[in-house]
Amino acid sequence: MRTSIATVCLSGGLTEKLHACAAAGFDGVEIMEADLLAAFESPEEIQALCRRLGLSIDMYQPLRDIEGVSTGLFEENLRRAEAKFELMERLGTRLVLLCSNVATATVADETVAAAQLGALADLAAEHGIRIAYEALAWGRYVSDYRDAWRLVQLADRPNLGLCLDSFHILSRGHDPSEIESIDAEKLFFLQLADAPALDLDVLSWSRHHRLFPGEGAFDLVGFLGHVLRAGYDGPLSLEVFNDTFRQTDVRRTAQHAQRSLRWLADRAAAAGGWSTGRLAPAQPPLGVDFVEIAGQDLAAVDEMLDRLGFAFAGRHRSKPVRLWTAGDASIILNEQDRGLEPRIAALGLLVADAEAAAEHARGIGAPPVFRRISAGDQELPAVFAPDGTEVYWADGPASASWRAEFGGGLASADGLLGIVDHVNLTSPWQDFDETVLFGAGVLGLEAEASSEVPGPLGLVRSVVMRSADGAVRLAMNLAPPAAPALPRHLAIRVDDAVAVASAARQRGMEFLPVPDNYYDDLAARFALDPAFGARLRGLGLLFDRDDAGAFIHGYTPTIGGVFLEIVQRIDDYRGYGATDAPIRLAAQRVAALQLTSW
Repeated sequence: MRTSIATVCLSGGLTEKLHACAAAGFDGVEIMEADLLAAFESPEEIQALCRRLGLSIDMYQPLRDIEGVSTGLFEENLRRAEAKFELMERLGTRLVLLCSNVATATVADETVAAAQLGALADLAAEHGIRIAYEALAWGRYVSDYRDAWRLVQLADRPNLGLCLDSFHILSRGHDPSEIESIDAEKLFFLQLADAPALDLDVLSWSRHHRLFPGEGAFDLVGFLGHVLRAGYDGPLSLEVFNDTFRQTDVRRTAQHAQRSLRWLADRAAAAGGWSTGRLAPAQPPLGVDFVEIAGQDLAAVDEMLDRLGFAFAGRHRSKPVRLWTAGDASIILNEQDRGLEPRIAALGLLVADAEAAAEHARGIGAPPVFRRISAGDQELPAVFAPDGTEVYWADGPASASWRAEFGGGLASADGLLGIVDHVNLTSPWQDFDETVLFGAGVLGLEAEASSEVPGPLGLVRSVVMRSADGAVRLAMNLAPPAAPALPRHLAIRVDDAVAVASAARQRGMEFLPVPDNYYDDLAARFALDPAFGARLRGLGLLFDRDDAGAFIHGYTPTIGGVFLEIVQRIDDYRGYGATDAPIRLAAQRVAALQLTSW
């Protein structure tokens, strides 16, 4: 599999982009005209740089607004095109992208359009150049790849073929299966992009909200399968217009882009039964093995866990690390970090084959974690998530061996019994989409529909990544740009949240204060039994209900950058109390302001 990327996907100047593409492992690039025009290097110098970096210049783009015009305007278009062909000769590339006319087309006649495409192709042939014709989703007369293919057939020139772009096809809801009927030798180029499901005009959607494969709502696996079955054997190339990617570090974004293509190629190969390019098989997570909270001083977290009813399971035999458990939920407190406030720093996941999971992750491009271990310690393979979180894997029952590294714990006959319900990993704006891809591509999770929650400083975007059976749920939250970083949290599921909260209160636990106005509204919304409503109010618990069941939950105060949540799912409730999230965000802000006012 050859990989390519359009320079428009990346931030910086052209030479910076080329170095980043080469470092990320791309085989080639599409050079965007705007990038070349803004470069101080000559076309010959750009060609030489690409040669030194091992990059092919797969395509130059774009030529615009050529066909479907009056005779006089077409003559001017040919003059303009020939200047581009001469530039391409200096650049050393032999393929140009021609977009269907969106601005100057006035002749709605396929015969005229095909004749003009043929004349353009004849001119290009004099310079040894091929033309890849692309139907833009907002093209004036040609907006469907099938219409573009018909014009290419009518023009009938050997150097005129198609460029297929997943966005232009899938955003319009066109059926990609007919790609398989196109002659393979006429499939000159393939451009790939994902996108979220948005109710937006297609031009704005395309120009600002494209994503790398695996991060949006398009069925790119199925789309690529159609293209490959048609016989396409050229590079898989990315063309992603996205405001975020044009602001983030160019090298990191290039690596992110390369990982998305590796994931897509692997998924398409698996779906199509091809063995070429396959990675080690993904390992769907079977459960959460542990959650690690790291920081310089975690004494306050120890106290919080004790008051919640967690059992102290011992200290590590060689490191300043402690273990707390609550039934099947394990929390590791790691004080090896210096100068950092408490935060969720690592996750352990149970899988069928830990080494295969790590090999799959490394094949996609996730960076490995170095973990210092002593004699007798279990080796747990791990990689870094985009936000720096460490993700470890362990093989089913074998995971019990790492617990043997802890000793001196205290048995508890009446402690908390629970399981990890979900982990909330807030991400900075520049990492969010990459983190979603990591959840799908590396961890084998599926994304639920994106949602937005109103907070006191703006909307918080949230995407939950979950395993098929719901045993692992990771909530990815994105704070508003102007807001401070949101704390992360761990939710522990219990059978009786009211009893757990009551027992924790007796041990001195103070939950996050909830306004009385919330409980007044709660009684009106759900017609709760007054005694039950009073119980929730007295304990600081929140409540939600839908057609499938109900949800009782409560939050601890925030310590540094972390807090815990106790949850109870009743019947088949599958949500996360989204209607309560604005209350929690506002209450946490009030608590933070009160803390800083001292």
